[in-house]
Amino acid sequence: MGTTAYGDWLRQQREAAGMTQQQLADAAIMTRSHITHIEAGRRVPSKEDARRLDEVLNTRGALCSFRPGNDRRPVAAHFETAMALEQQASVIREFALSFVPGILQTEAYADAVLRDAAYPPLGKEERARAVATRLDRARILTDPVSPVVWALIDEAVLRRPVGGPEVMADQIMHLVRLVEGERVRVHVVPLTLGGHPLMVSMLSLMWFEDQPPVVYVEALHTGTVHDEPALVERFQATYHLVLGDSLPQKESLALMRSIAKDYGHHE
Repeated sequence: MGTTAYGDWLRQQREAAGMTQQQLADAAIMTRSHITHIEAGRRVPSKEDARRLDEVLNTRGALCSFRPGNDRRPVAAHFETAMALEQQASVIREFALSFVPGILQTEAYADAVLRDAAYPPLGKEERARAVATRLDRARILTDPVSPVVWALIDEAVLRRPVGGPEVMADQIMHLVRLVEGERVRVHVVPLTLGGHPLMVSMLSLMWFEDQPPVVYVEALHTGTVHDEPALVERFQATYHLVLGDSLPQKESLALMRSIAKDYGHHE
């Protein structure tokens, strides 16, 4: 079932039960905005969210069974919790050390990442399902306002020709269009900065309407969600320290356009 059809069906079941979005959100321990996004087809509930919705609406497991993405390649086990949180976040701030953040990737770039970086290697069909899952995550950007997304991208990410010059040019211009459309902010950490406190790993900071913020940190074959307040605050402070040393958005756009041109992109 596609996300739009799934959202429509959820709305029908909620209305049949005589519940408002707020009443359903309270009963299922979710936020009203998350229910709104699911019904609009912009987001997919986590497995646990779908289970609670089934329980509240007495839909006999249908919302779990037909949850979009059930027929696709599961994401890495260490990323499952982070992906569910990503769909609920009101603010997301990414730091990319090696690759463009997943929700900002083009289809061709995502395919190249999964082809070249996955180990053990993925077959074409499995890779196609994984790419589809990644593109589904990006549907949160179809809402013009929420979540608020900032991306702090190391210049090395833009210089590394993942997928080749054409794929990279298209990927970088995709970032440019998102910035120019005022949907995301992108700041480049220039190579001339030298060393900086975030250069040891990627991370994703997430804030929510109804729960404390978290941070997700990923390394090779591992990833961890942290919610301990003091540690989260330390990650936040480190992120903003590097953000202060990054290029302003105007200069970041100019650099991205220049790199895309070096890859062969023409306006």
